[in-house]
Amino acid sequence: MKTADIAELDQRVGIPGAARVSAGNGGLAKVQITTPAATGEIYLHGAHVTSWKPAGKDEVFFVSPNSLWQDGHAIRGGVPICFPWFGDKADDPHAPAHGFVRTREWKLDKITARNGMVSVEMSTENGPDTRQWYAAEFRLLYRVTYGAELTLELIMLNTGTEPLRFEEALHAYHNVGDTTKASIAGLDGIHYLDKTDSFREKTQAGEVHITSETDRIYLNTTHSLTLDDPVLQRRIVVAKQDSLTTVVWNPWSDKALTLSDLGQDQWKKMLCIETSNVGEYAVPLEPGQRHSMKATVSVS
Repeated sequence: MKTADIAELDQRVGIPGAARVSAGNGGLAKVQITTPAATGEIYLHGAHVTSWKPAGKDEVFFVSPNSLWQDGHAIRGGVPICFPWFGDKADDPHAPAHGFVRTREWKLDKITARNGMVSVEMSTENGPDTRQWYAAEFRLLYRVTYGAELTLELIMLNTGTEPLRFEEALHAYHNVGDTTKASIAGLDGIHYLDKTDSFREKTQAGEVHITSETDRIYLNTTHSLTLDDPVLQRRIVVAKQDSLTTVVWNPWSDKALTLSDLGQDQWKKMLCIETSNVGEYAVPLEPGQRHSMKATVSVS
């Protein structure tokens, strides 16, 4: 998006003192949010949340200092949106990982300020560039509300005449003081698929601790999780609605070396908790129907 277009967009939908559209890293358009309760950022590129900082607290999301801020590349960190498939596309190894919406520029529909909170709404839909990967007709809406809590709501509409099926994930990279000292509570006794061990099904025992490369899909999960960070002396709570899987990911040291946009030691500063519907929990949607998945993040 050109500088003049960014300025025009700011004039049209920006809210003085609360939300400003400006050029961010790589010249990509972003919305900067300022409220008494929090500050934040969301890029039009991928509808990608890159910051949420509640008043008086540390930044909640990790963004890699080596991230590529370029068209065609996903931002490394923040909250990427995975859609309409998660991971590699099962029937096409050449398709982009995690789908195509995280590398598209979304349309900024509107910004609203109410009761000390700011909501940013963006959308994207099928087009000539998506049909080679995914034939379905759809419209995807994303509403992010910044305040003392952060609410992320992804809304999918089947705008075609045929049933469709899709996977979705809000791939949140949480900022932690030391990954090896952090833990996640709320998954004890839950079955999960271990992607680092040929997708074998296992059962979680106690809290989740990161001691090696971790890539797990926890199944049939609906309740809140708590990320305990003793180094930053805080707890991050992730509550969700209409999500039946939770992905926990950290690449550890060896895998991190293969991710040029992450960097050798950055894995120690991030831990992903992903509100999702993936695998056998992919969402079926009839023509004219809609589905909404929501995550609410709070810090104590």
